[in-house]
Amino acid sequence: MNNPTSHVDTFVRDNLPPPELLPEFLFTTDELQLPARLNSAAELLDKKIGQGYGANNAILTRNETWSYQDLYEKSNRIANVLVDDLGLAPGNRVLLRAPNNPMLVACWFGVVKAGGVAVATMPLLRKLELEPIINKAQVRFALCDERLMEELSGALESTGFVQRVVQFNGSGEAGAGAELERLMAAKPATFDPVDTAADDPAVIAFTSGTTGQPKGTVHFQRDIMAMCICCNEYVVKPEPSDIIIGSPPVAFTFGLGMLVGMPLYAGASVALVEAAPPLELARAIGEFRATICSSAPTAYRAILSHIDEFDLSSLKKTTCAGEKLPLPTYEEWLAATGIRMIDIFGSTEMIHVFISAVGDEIRPGATGKAIPGYQACILGDDDQPAPPGTLGRLALKGPTGCKYLADERQKNYVVNGWNTTGDMCTMDEDGYVWYQGRTDDMIISSGYNISGAEIEAALLPHPAVSECGVVGIPDEARGMIIKAFIVLAEGVRASEQLAGELQDFAKQTIAPYKYPRVIEFIAELPKTQTGKIQRHKLRALPNQES
Repeated sequence: MNNPTSHVDTFVRDNLPPPELLPEFLFTTDELQLPARLNSAAELLDKKIGQGYGANNAILTRNETWSYQDLYEKSNRIANVLVDDLGLAPGNRVLLRAPNNPMLVACWFGVVKAGGVAVATMPLLRKLELEPIINKAQVRFALCDERLMEELSGALESTGFVQRVVQFNGSGEAGAGAELERLMAAKPATFDPVDTAADDPAVIAFTSGTTGQPKGTVHFQRDIMAMCICCNEYVVKPEPSDIIIGSPPVAFTFGLGMLVGMPLYAGASVALVEAAPPLELARAIGEFRATICSSAPTAYRAILSHIDEFDLSSLKKTTCAGEKLPLPTYEEWLAATGIRMIDIFGSTEMIHVFISAVGDEIRPGATGKAIPGYQACILGDDDQPAPPGTLGRLALKGPTGCKYLADERQKNYVVNGWNTTGDMCTMDEDGYVWYQGRTDDMIISSGYNISGAEIEAALLPHPAVSECGVVGIPDEARGMIIKAFIVLAEGVRASEQLAGELQDFAKQTIAPYKYPRVIEFIAELPKTQTGKIQRHKLRALPNQES
């Protein structure tokens, strides 16, 4: 934080962790020696125009194709709208809300070019999930796909920070849903990117904690570039001729890296599919002749069950993240496609990948080892690096690191300068990491991090529920699924109909992918003497699905 900031609104910088709680940052490769002044949007997009990529395809969809020049001009017009019509000042937070589509990408570039801080939100989030994000980040403006306005409108009723919402992708040019396009039409296609410092905040990515309270992870301009450098130069290594596709939302840092940063850094193309469940993703691979695919292991397992129904012959590389890659999935994918799956281990706090292995360095069953630019170790009970073979907490140092926005949980993630990911692992003498499980109660299902406490909070208001405890249980298709143990209110009888009613009730306040797929009615919850639910005992109970 030594470079003069361009931010007029210094809210994010002012609410970063104090120096003593920041991790140690390492810049150990030539590619990671970045300049003091840096605007990542200009680096990724404007520079490509200067290098002659303007006529090349940048974004492919089933309805349209955008060239690099198209994306450049539209992002410039959006930046002009933000500054001229909305009055955005560098450092203001801008909420982005849309499925994976070209306008979302253009909005992201427009915000970052204008010196704003992008706060992208998952399309499935509900009103109650958007409210704490808006409040914690003190969001000033929002750019929202017309189709996702309902939940945002509800959230805005109880939050007071957003000064203006501009909709896009509307069904009619005269309607409010196309306001951004109308404003863009009156703006020039050029914009001088704000001269941001390399350590000016560019993104706040929210992740759920085990308490259900979202944590805002701040990433600098240099973090965006470090993500691209590490993924492109050291792991996936895409070429300009590649067509990249995937299922993660751009609101995830994994999606931002794989579907925005990686393609543009390489001068490649990305095929965006707004909804990409496994079989739809497989179909789209054939349609777009995609060469690189990114998804979760559960998606690849689902595709394997229908492998003969799709044309995957264009694929050259596949990457997976979000959960442990099971060895059988790796072996079956290799047998079916001839492709060795690249396991990507990263976190929202670190923005993207820090452990992986490619080609002959892949050791089946292991997640990989620290990629160039990062160091990894296993911390023992004394918070010191432990010898090979020790089971302990995975810890890392590198060019990126945890920077929670105004959050006491920073001290739990950073230990003696190391970033601790919440994963229990071992490391062999060659530096390969072998994943064993989570250290906390986070549930990882189909690549999504889900807080059990959040689901409990969604179920408890139902009049039939006296108490509940939520855990993750193993599932072949999704890695884990959510199971709720329900203690019924007095006089209420358990039934399959009631279980379905509770599932529907939860879906009213939380994103659909978070609902409990299994409900078990139980007489009482195991607890400690202080009243804390003993979730490890719930996980150990025999599975009796309702």
